[in-house]
Amino acid sequence: MGKTKVKSTVTRSVSPKEHLKRYWPYYVMLLPGIIYLIMFKYIPMLGSVIAFKDYSAYKGIWASDWCGLDNFKKLFTYSDFYKILRNTVILGLLKTVLTFPVPVILALMLNELRNAKVKKGIQTIICIPYFVSWVVVGGLVFDIFGIGGLFNNAREFLGMSPLLAMQKESWFRPIYVLSTIWKESGWGTVVYLAAISGMDPSLYESASIDGASRFQKMRYITFPLLVPTVLTLLLLNIGSFLTLGFDQVYNLYTPMTYSVADIFDTYVFRVGIQQAQYSFATAVGLFQSVVGLFMVVTFNKIANKVSEDGGLW
Repeated sequence: MGKTKVKSTVTRSVSPKEHLKRYWPYYVMLLPGIIYLIMFKYIPMLGSVIAFKDYSAYKGIWASDWCGLDNFKKLFTYSDFYKILRNTVILGLLKTVLTFPVPVILALMLNELRNAKVKKGIQTIICIPYFVSWVVVGGLVFDIFGIGGLFNNAREFLGMSPLLAMQKESWFRPIYVLSTIWKESGWGTVVYLAAISGMDPSLYESASIDGASRFQKMRYITFPLLVPTVLTLLLLNIGSFLTLGFDQVYNLYTPMTYSVADIFDTYVFRVGIQQAQYSFATAVGLFQSVVGLFMVVTFNKIANKVSEDGGLW
């Protein structure tokens, strides 16, 4: 009987030098992002030590005197601390609960459009506001809700008296939510549409054979497969729960709405920049970061229980 020769495949280990020589273009592509992270994310973390010092611009960071936790004690005993915390938490909840689901809903609706030109046209229109500065958006909002703006013109048409909505505390939060939806929902929709485009078409073909309607496909296929992406982006948003963004609030609030609009970001600007209390402002920023880290870790555990692929780690 003849002997059968079996060819064995042996995987040869690639040395780091050969690996780098083969994949060097990919590392070059990663280099700008790595440099950005190091320069603007990791190196500035060394400045967090200012929160535990009585910082003096003349002495510098390392020569300034240590003050321990005095800046944090000052923060927690500050008369307006709980008002600022309340405003930040309320706006953060409104942004998470009311604005976060909007891109998901828009992506599911756009995915059901069969006309490619109409779909791309709508997608382009809703994405344009994302690239507009909050300074411009703030000016547009003030014009719309001003005395001669569209809002008051509509009220006069309906027989109602003019209303200075931007100076009313009760109107700030609805305007904040609406402006956030208008400006940022389009970009989130692009992310979810990209995730939907990567789904297996055979699942939809099998559902069609079984007689599933378009709504049933969206409910039982598209949305469940989209959940991991939704949870990942939700976790990233929760990490910045107390960091709502300085630009938006600063360009929308007025002295008459400080009681409901003043948040940590605007407070740090007034105290840290305008009053030059850098140590105190750094303590506020460090407090925000610690709370954000705690919330990310907590909700990541919840996301892992909800979905196997939903957590960040």
